Amino acid sequence: MHLLIIAPEQIPVPPPVGGSVEHCIYQIAKQISPNHKVTIVSRWRANYPKKSVHGHVTIIRVGGQNRKKYLSNVLKTIKGKHYDRIQIDNRPTFVHAVRASFPHTPISVFLHSTTFISPPMTTRKQAARDLARANLIIGNSLSLQKHLKRTFPNIKHKVRFVHLGVNLHQFRPKTKSRSHSSSRFVILFAGRLIPRKGIPVLMKATRIVRRSVPSARLYIAGGTGKQGYKSYLKKLARSLRIPVTFRGYVSRSQMPKFYRSGDCFVCPSQGHEAFGLVNVEAMASGVPTVASRNGGIPEIIKHQHNGLLVTNYRSPKAFAEQIIRIAKQPVLAAQLSKQARLDVQSKFSWRATASKLESLYGAEHTNH
Repeated sequence: MHLLIIAPEQIPVPPPVGGSVEHCIYQIAKQISPNHKVTIVSRWRANYPKKSVHGHVTIIRVGGQNRKKYLSNVLKTIKGKHYDRIQIDNRPTFVHAVRASFPHTPISVFLHSTTFISPPMTTRKQAARDLARANLIIGNSLSLQKHLKRTFPNIKHKVRFVHLGVNLHQFRPKTKSRSHSSSRFVILFAGRLIPRKGIPVLMKATRIVRRSVPSARLYIAGGTGKQGYKSYLKKLARSLRIPVTFRGYVSRSQMPKFYRSGDCFVCPSQGHEAFGLVNVEAMASGVPTVASRNGGIPEIIKHQHNGLLVTNYRSPKAFAEQIIRIAKQPVLAAQLSKQARLDVQSKFSWRATASKLESLYGAEHTNH
């Protein structure tokens, strides 16, 4: 099979920092069996070559100041070529134009969240039209699959899901346990600094945690589109009188080290979290994880088995209770981190993601 993957217009593949969608595209493509050929078309950026080849994966990068210009450059690049299957990541609006150029090629849309099928990015009507033109719609969790089936009942027969993965060599537990002479208790957060990620809830929880664990401090990795929001968070940290370190954007290569620097990872998402890749990365790194019981997160974290879930995730107190358990119960913390690593190894490797995708495409191929 020759698979073409069309990436979104903003960030090159592989991404220098951030860009979880582009990161997933790159990792999955590399793990697809070398019996197949993969071509990725992605955004070009200075310092990146226009074309790079990694074994059976070819990445072609094109310019484009905006979505429309980028899409037109993508179409020029792929015109007249033959592909057995086209996968469009996270941009359902691209389907119409791609379908016009490739009327007979199976097209799938791989969705990483509900963002691009919901207002303000699009209307429900437009999203339904875009998705109807695809042969297959893939969500990154069972939760997202169910949401798609409920929201777009006319296409529910086309919707599948494939869990994402993690690089198990890069993200791994620290080799020796840290000597507790540095007896600080470090709480980690990683993600974009945007309201629905729930950072204020985590900050308020940290203040409560510090009453019983005075050494607790919070490290936050992630960038923000809006400077104003970061200033608000810094002001909040000062008013709560809690020690918070803002690490800003942390490059992909530095993230494993960031996870290993913590005693507990927290994902306090307030909006629907389709999958929550950060949880899998933290779990692979052997860090006990506390997260909102929300969206696709319970498909990854099983409460008291490989992590802790917070049902009342609007409540700082509910988060504080679970974080304190990890701080005060080293046996529980060790059990959770050991089980988390085992579960990620068996279920959430990029190879598992790629092989599930291959079998979906193979099965669909035989139905054509």
